[in-house]
Amino acid sequence: MDRGIDFLKSQVNNAVMQHRTFLDNLRSHESQAEDERFRALCASFIPRASAHQQMLEDYQREIGAETGAAKEMLGKAVGVARDLADAARESDFLRLVGDIVESRQSEDTFKTFRDAGRQLGLERLAQIGEQGERHHDDFNREANRLAQQLFVEHVRQGDTTGLNLRPSSSAVASDVTPRTTI
Repeated sequence: MDRGIDFLKSQVNNAVMQHRTFLDNLRSHESQAEDERFRALCASFIPRASAHQQMLEDYQREIGAETGAAKEMLGKAVGVARDLADAARESDFLRLVGDIVESRQSEDTFKTFRDAGRQLGLERLAQIGEQGERHHDDFNREANRLAQQLFVEHVRQGDTTGLNLRPSSSAVASDVTPRTTI
């Protein structure tokens, strides 16, 4: 295992490749999504994810950790494999769940960069980590909310014989305005 600057470079390289795959998937899912809410979620996070990617790549260059051609090819091969897996899924719900998993991985990486950057006095690494962790946390919250909605909708739209489901309600309890009586 690498140590010192070589370890930092390898971890930044890994983060760049993993986050690039996440960003590419968001772009792909924005165009593939049948559900408008999923499309809107992807579209709303792409600018933030693009900014994170740019920060990672800039830092990668700053520390002299640019990936070689072999790593670039590996990253592209992984992306193609994920594209094929996405095509086989053919479901906004499953694509969304995959995006949540990838975003959580990025969030964990950013959190590590934030905390380690603070401990090591690497301000740029800490700053990148802080911003990325916070934004991925926001994405995960929204994506999880949508995943729950899609899950419920998929169950309700099929055969529910024997499930004894609660009646569908279009409003969540917190959205209902209490009645006032005189």
